[in-house]
Amino acid sequence: MSTGRAAVVTGIGSYVPPNIVTNEDLSQRLDTSDEWIRTRTGIAERFYITPGTSTGDLAVEAGLRALKSAGDEQVGAVVLATTTPDQPCPATAPQVAARLGLGQVPAFDVAAVCSGFLYGLASAAGLIASGVADSVLLIAADAFTTIINPEDRTTAVIFADGAGAVVLRAGSPDEPGALGPLVLGSDGELSHLIEVPAGGSRQRSSGRPAAPEDYYFKMLGRETYRHAVERMTSASTEAVERVGWRLDDVDRFAAHQANARILEAVSDRLGIPEERRLSNIARVGNTGAASIPLLLAEATADGRLTAGNRVLLTAFGGGLSWGAATVVWPELQTI
Repeated sequence: MSTGRAAVVTGIGSYVPPNIVTNEDLSQRLDTSDEWIRTRTGIAERFYITPGTSTGDLAVEAGLRALKSAGDEQVGAVVLATTTPDQPCPATAPQVAARLGLGQVPAFDVAAVCSGFLYGLASAAGLIASGVADSVLLIAADAFTTIINPEDRTTAVIFADGAGAVVLRAGSPDEPGALGPLVLGSDGELSHLIEVPAGGSRQRSSGRPAAPEDYYFKMLGRETYRHAVERMTSASTEAVERVGWRLDDVDRFAAHQANARILEAVSDRLGIPEERRLSNIARVGNTGAASIPLLLAEATADGRLTAGNRVLLTAFGGGLSWGAATVVWPELQTI
């Protein structure tokens, strides 16, 4: 029997802004069509923030729902995974904690792009294992439309806005909701595949003004696809092995909703049949770090994910960064 202090999922919540943008809407201003977008990405619609809304606003809404789901008005720490903080300095997490009425708890941001939720799980689990906190609110939120070039059809049709959150508490490694071993990795030699070139200290200290397009998110799609499939497959395999499962034991597969073709390729390589794959990319698009918790919250609410399901999580993002984790899903209330 396992021993030690584990991080256990005890609450979940999500939020998407009310502004729905369809493929037809995008085709009005881009050289694209509903068929082109669906064929290449699997996306039919997505949610965009309205002017004046920030990542912090999305995070507060998702965090509030997760706290209510856990039946807990107070946690010992807040971790926010995001690529689109409200401002470069300070971190957004302390402001979110204050707005949620959590007082002067430790709060910080995690930047791992679309792998942010899994890196956030590792951070939250570490806070619990070390005794810094008995419970942690982990929020993953992104307003990706604030860094996407609206005229670039290769990214504008994919990325969207949203937030998801979980509450984790200290518990036993053998109880439902306890996180299994986390597998994380990165490869900075390939950081150019996914980046926002300008706005950081490297560009600012160069003494050269940046081109306007360098302030937007850029991705080399073909190379990213290959690495995403390879890394999510290998990380998933390792996570399952480390927890003592076989791939056949996985009841639900919840991968970062990057692109329908990536999801299909990874699932096929792992041998996970379609009926065990969770997906919502057609409805919400790629919401960055928010992708996995938003999917888990939605699947819990509609019954696709139920207590006792053995769940495999995996993600891939800029850095390059990737990860995977396992959890036996607990009984959760959704708000």
